[in-house]
Amino acid sequence: MGNSTIFDDVFRTMLEKMPQLVVPLINEVFGTSYPEDIEIVQKRNEHQTPKGRVITDSHLLIADKIYHIECQSTDDSTMVIRMIEYDFAVGMENVQKENGKYRIYFPQSCVLYLRGKEKKNSISVELVLPNGKIVEYTVPVVQVQRFTSDDLFRKHLLFLLPYYVMRYEKENNLDTDDEKLKKLLEEYAEIKRCLEKQLLHQGKEKVYRDMIELITRIADYVFRESEKVKKGFGEIMGGKVLELESDRLI
Repeated sequence: MGNSTIFDDVFRTMLEKMPQLVVPLINEVFGTSYPEDIEIVQKRNEHQTPKGRVITDSHLLIADKIYHIECQSTDDSTMVIRMIEYDFAVGMENVQKENGKYRIYFPQSCVLYLRGKEKKNSISVELVLPNGKIVEYTVPVVQVQRFTSDDLFRKHLLFLLPYYVMRYEKENNLDTDDEKLKKLLEEYAEIKRCLEKQLLHQGKEKVYRDMIELITRIADYVFRESEKVKKGFGEIMGGKVLELESDRLI
């Protein structure tokens, strides 16, 4: 994973390696109640439009519905415009003729904002049709940093857990303030214990190991300027417990 694209890389890795983790997120955003073991079909992310090729972060088929989730690490005022472009491209691939008329089915879409806690639950744009009718196109928004670690475990939103550490990006003195560093490491020791309970003790060893690695990858990026913080974090998230567990599995 290249550091310049670490957030997108982690997003796509989770979809590919542990797609079942996205199901509770979809249930949370869209009010569905899919079981976590439901079949997920990952459709192609590359779409052709009159303006050329567009690539979506995800394109999932669950039951009979298409879902599209975009991962956004920075605030972008044009995001809703990009979303409607992406969704129209996906919809054009799902045109159906019903009762003699063609229908374009837009996907169920949302945006994950990895930074910020703005009090907005959706983004929208108005479409003015030739007959003057105005249709509002709305996309729900998930502000990852609004969730506490307790929220993520209680709601089984482990898909968002690797990004939790991003709330510490602006803590510039972690390497000099021992009390702050201790608090961070204690928090992640508890996060690791919760992961063991929800994954490792439930027979999901591979998902557990992969999740630990992805959390560490993003933490290494966030704390890239401080070897002291990276070392302490690595010892908490790796360490002897994980090594002994791996030895047992082998």
